Amino acid sequence: MIKLASETIDKKDIKQLINWLKTNPKLTQGELTKKFETKFAKWMGTKYALFCNSGSSANLLMLSALLETKIIQPKAKVVVPSICWSTDVAPIFQLNLNPILCDLDLESFSIDLNHLEAIYKKEKPDLLFLVSILGFASNINKIIKLSKKYKVKIIEDNCESVGSKYFNKKLGNFGLMSSFSTFFGHHFSTIEGGIITTNDKKLINILKMLRSHGWDRDLDVKDKNKLRKEWNINKFNALYTFYYSAYNLRATNLQAFIGINQLKKLNNFCKIRNTNFNHYQKKIINNFWKIEPLRNTFVSNFGYPLISPHRHEIVKKLTKFKIEVRPIISGSMGNQPFYLKKKRKNKLHNASIIDKFGMYLPNHHELTETQIDFICNIVNSIIKD
Repeated sequence: MIKLASETIDKKDIKQLINWLKTNPKLTQGELTKKFETKFAKWMGTKYALFCNSGSSANLLMLSALLETKIIQPKAKVVVPSICWSTDVAPIFQLNLNPILCDLDLESFSIDLNHLEAIYKKEKPDLLFLVSILGFASNINKIIKLSKKYKVKIIEDNCESVGSKYFNKKLGNFGLMSSFSTFFGHHFSTIEGGIITTNDKKLINILKMLRSHGWDRDLDVKDKNKLRKEWNINKFNALYTFYYSAYNLRATNLQAFIGINQLKKLNNFCKIRNTNFNHYQKKIINNFWKIEPLRNTFVSNFGYPLISPHRHEIVKKLTKFKIEVRPIISGSMGNQPFYLKKKRKNKLHNASIIDKFGMYLPNHHELTETQIDFICNIVNSIIKD
């Protein structure tokens, strides 16, 4: 069987974990979590990183932090690409914000700039939640220019695009904050987990408190003392003083231990995914549609996208040969039941094509060139017919 994704935690990682567990270490969130956060921030080129229990929780925390800082107001309009993950949109609903779906550019999987500007003009949103899907960068320079013109803030979901670059700068460095996933099957894994990166000290402090009940325990001493002085809280009462209506979305030192070792391999994982993507590009024959990444980008590909009117036949034959294949993420988010319960169906031309004909093929660090050739031969045999 050729799997869609493969485990990045190998036997060596497990052996190291077992040896560490024998030392009877602290397993819940602690200093090792901070060490992992520091190392990931350095890898990303940001000042701060926050480790939590999932990429979905990271999205919820980011939006909550924007509300708490009043960067956005209650009931604010949030633009999100129509092709995204469910928990890009779900927390927008959960926090009583208003999602507005934007179509994709079908050629590159960048967010559609014409539709985006039309939304900016008509809807006057407060926030763009930019989602980089399957490792592909949007036209970020133009998006930033448009967003400044219309005074729209940007956050990023980079869960599927770890290590991808735009003009040699890693995706996840272009907004106020960015989310990442360390779930199985992603670029690297901590079993379950999510990360937020930011360069904003105020935001990282609020994120730390929102992650853990609303208390100040994870703050630096200087920031703790400032907050306690502001609210006239003594050291004893501070143990159970809660400054924000918050959550418990913490990860653990056990996951952080795994993550630290995974980071040592992450650059190589990204390179392999890029090499695999380029090999797919050479082999796949598809006159109907073929992805064309933007120039000056590095694609740390999550899965190879394919759009074809022959989707049913392709999926059927791939499945027959035990090759995993999936729809391109959500298809059109505007067609999802949870979205339609709250909003009317959107007419998004390109998203509808992806929804009807889109799929993605396996890509991971253990995939071989021979396996890619085998997959491509199956796909090409159907497309040619």
